[in-house]
Amino acid sequence: MLDPAGRRAYAADLGLDKVLIYRFDAATGSLTPNDPAFAAVPPGSGPRHIAFAPDGRNVYVIDEIASTVSAFQYDPETGALREFQNISTLPEGFTGSSSTAEIVAHPSGRFLYGSNRGHDSIAIFAIDHASGRLSAAGHQSTGGKTPRNFEIDPTGTYLLAANQDSGSIIVFRIDQNTGQLAPTGQRVEVPMPVCVDMTMEEAR
Repeated sequence: MLDPAGRRAYAADLGLDKVLIYRFDAATGSLTPNDPAFAAVPPGSGPRHIAFAPDGRNVYVIDEIASTVSAFQYDPETGALREFQNISTLPEGFTGSSSTAEIVAHPSGRFLYGSNRGHDSIAIFAIDHASGRLSAAGHQSTGGKTPRNFEIDPTGTYLLAANQDSGSIIVFRIDQNTGQLAPTGQRVEVPMPVCVDMTMEEAR
């Protein structure tokens, strides 16, 4: 994941429990270790994917093993990340087996979403504008098994969840005031979907 300025690259290393930080040379495509060279998450968390807040002030890392989100303040001058929150992606009292996969910030900067494989849901968080802190705002079943990946369309209107083990992509409408998800009834059958990537071109 590149930072908003395209000057640094961030890599979530599950085995090291670190987010590795590199300086990125756009002219050559080369990476060199940054100083600082990494940010750590709690031991055993297993960081998987990264999402920058749209305003670029904060970074959110979803932890696959611990089923948590680690929130960091981002220093655009040095590239350093400073953790200020760690919050569960699972509902209180859940005792089953689950792990996380994707994390995506809403284009408005008001909401953050993460996928739970096992609980088979999208965790919904509200983002405090002033502090960047997250508060749990509920869960939405993905209507299938093992939601490995999902994507929000560029307008922020829809979320598409890919259920790897049930071979389906389910479309949800996003409530712009609350961040809640509502199934639209649109379902696409795709064998073992593992990634959704969406682009939008301007009409000519």
